[in-house]
Amino acid sequence: MTSATPLGPVLGLETSCDETAAAVVERGRVLGQSVATQIPIHRRFGGVVPEVAARNHLMTVLPTIEAALAQACVAPQALGGIAVTARPGLIGALLVGVQTANALAWAWHKPVIGVDHTAAHVWSAMLRPPGLDADDWPRPRLPFAALAVSGGHTSLYRVNGPAELVLLGRTLDDAAGEAFDKFGKLIGLPYPAGPEVDRLAAQGRVGQVRLPRGMLGRSDGAYSFSGLKTAVRMHVASQYASGALPTGAERANLCADFQAAVVEQLLRVTLDSVRRHRLRDLVVAGGVAANCGLRAGFAEACARARVRFWPVAPAYCGDNGAMVACLGEALLRAGHRDDPFTLDAQATGEVRRAATVPAAGAP
Repeated sequence: MTSATPLGPVLGLETSCDETAAAVVERGRVLGQSVATQIPIHRRFGGVVPEVAARNHLMTVLPTIEAALAQACVAPQALGGIAVTARPGLIGALLVGVQTANALAWAWHKPVIGVDHTAAHVWSAMLRPPGLDADDWPRPRLPFAALAVSGGHTSLYRVNGPAELVLLGRTLDDAAGEAFDKFGKLIGLPYPAGPEVDRLAAQGRVGQVRLPRGMLGRSDGAYSFSGLKTAVRMHVASQYASGALPTGAERANLCADFQAAVVEQLLRVTLDSVRRHRLRDLVVAGGVAANCGLRAGFAEACARARVRFWPVAPAYCGDNGAMVACLGEALLRAGHRDDPFTLDAQATGEVRRAATVPAAGAP
């Protein structure tokens, strides 16, 4: 459906995992946002504890919404609608956000829309980058390819619009961000390990450790990182049999080689799919999209392949309310609505119109 219905700012609410986030967005401009992170809480356990996450969302969700509205200087009555992550994610965490959004939509007499977490990451390429004052800014042209790469997702889509994402390929096992976290745990890094691996990789030298490059010789758009993770475990077990873990230059070199192996596979598989499906714009979104090595590698490879590269601004790579509000605004403007009495959370689920398609020119 399409509609030119006038719409005020949209409130976005994200509670799918360990970040309670809210933001107010209007036509891609972030007017205000607030995030209550749980990383220090879950770091003690080496990963996210679902029950702990849900309880902390309960305590922080309303203050986070109030802070975003206050920063945006927008009263509830001025909102054009409420968007909330409804799938996928930790069910207890999702329920906090969805039921809060439903209650506020009913109390404030506003439309509500449940959005897909992965689709919101992808659509965050439409947000105005922080620090850019222009009313208009360059954005990818539809249809475009979008790689959603995070702790829970590694999927490539053809994006035809906010309500139409077509799956081109996905990981068969671990997501790339999950692989970073598991690798970090193996070598003694704190959770979340991705940023620390990225920092250490910049200090190390690639080529000091022989790690495999996965999914060679395939053309089905699939990714896989479990073999790489196993290779690292075997390397650590053989080199540090005494139980000690790599430190100093050895740890930096191991991080450099691991990151290089992940980025190389993401680059090769993604650009092969982009070429086969004849797409000219590539968005890279999600938490791993903030990785410096990945951004540099994709920028160079896309320039060689003459593909326009659109990395999501680092401020919007992690879980945030702005991406939810941005996608929700686009869906609401297109006429999509959910019933606040029936909208529910889903722990799993595909994005709208997610279906594997053959490459351009294939029979």
